[in-house]
Amino acid sequence: MTTMKPESLALHAGYRADPTTNAVAVPIYQTTSYQFNDSAHAARLFDLSEMGNIYTRVMNPTNDVFEQRIAAIEGGVAALALSSGQGATTLSVLNVAQAGDNIVSSTDLYGGTWNLFANTMKTMGIEVRFVDPEDPENFRRATDERTRAYYAETLPNPKLQVFPIREVAAIGEELGVPLIMDNTASPIICRPFDHGAHIIVHSCTKYIGGHGNSIGGVIVDSGSFDWVKHAERFPLLNQPDPSYHGAVWTEATKELGPVAYIVKARCTLQRDLGLALSPFNTFNFIQGLETLSLRIREHCSNAQAVADFLAKDPRVARVIYPGMTPEDRSERTETYLPEGKGGLVGFEIKDATTETGAAFIDALQMIYHVANIGDTRTLAIHPASTTHQQLKPEEQLATGVTPGYLRLSVGIEHIDDILADLDQALTAAVKGTARAA
Repeated sequence: MTTMKPESLALHAGYRADPTTNAVAVPIYQTTSYQFNDSAHAARLFDLSEMGNIYTRVMNPTNDVFEQRIAAIEGGVAALALSSGQGATTLSVLNVAQAGDNIVSSTDLYGGTWNLFANTMKTMGIEVRFVDPEDPENFRRATDERTRAYYAETLPNPKLQVFPIREVAAIGEELGVPLIMDNTASPIICRPFDHGAHIIVHSCTKYIGGHGNSIGGVIVDSGSFDWVKHAERFPLLNQPDPSYHGAVWTEATKELGPVAYIVKARCTLQRDLGLALSPFNTFNFIQGLETLSLRIREHCSNAQAVADFLAKDPRVARVIYPGMTPEDRSERTETYLPEGKGGLVGFEIKDATTETGAAFIDALQMIYHVANIGDTRTLAIHPASTTHQQLKPEEQLATGVTPGYLRLSVGIEHIDDILADLDQALTAAVKGTARAA
């Protein structure tokens, strides 16, 4: 069967049974190294004339199944598993950009990504130009001959205004610039490749893993971007690489298909920077994939119910949720998230101060105060004092974070229990503010 849906691919892609034991569950290959058949076999592996296992820092059989599975779910040709989502973001950029180059990024970003782009990338000599995605043409205006990629989040955390994937991807196709999409907050419910994106990154720590027990990331290549056509813009893929005996990646991978981007990332950046994903964590992600389609539906259903509840509550000034936020373009939401609006909900309490937000967080009884999203459990955070604390006030506002903003990652508990905890925490926060006044 070659036309399976993502829900089935999550269970069957890349693996049927262990060839040695016939075990159905994917084994954890907890090994550092692999025996070569002979010296010629080893030479072929290192020469890339044959693909196979050399060292787990570069490739592992457990990771390989996960990579094939996530690539199939997203509709890509290849994937590279990494030790964190932040590592996946970093390598996705470094794979095409070097000192003197730039990328153009949406302003609507997770705080850790903003800091990576605004500060750490700068120390590497890579400029990141931030633009407001409300007008897709901003990406065109910021592009020059040294622009190597566009970067954005499908469902930006915490702004939650859906990114115009198709519009920006079309500009990239015209100018020869690939669009990298962080799809962490919307797996299954959005497939960016279907809308023209070229590369996808995920923090597997979130919805893919789903249980808050493992950290990891992945990069997925659509195989749709023509690196050779735009050879002058991408010397890292089209000129001899001195770190791999002069290999030209677009030439060296011709027999393997349109996988130059992922093979280069694996054989140079992963090899040299060592962001290897533990096969034990990969095993947990494989288990997470098996129930992802079921969990994401429940996340979406509960989040919609939470957003509706908060929107009707007189103690709440504003709700931030796709399709409900005044600034949100409903046509984008319906185009890119037709089957669910995600599990993240933001809101602001009326007349909120920093103390109000703290009182709400501290009053929660069932909901966890955790700096994570995508867990089976419902989680809450005050981004201005935690995840986005390192950003300047104007940078926080650009990403959608106000001083009173509270973010919920709605889990899969019974909706009545989630709403009851929110209700009593709102009561405590408002009473605390009134007493202080």
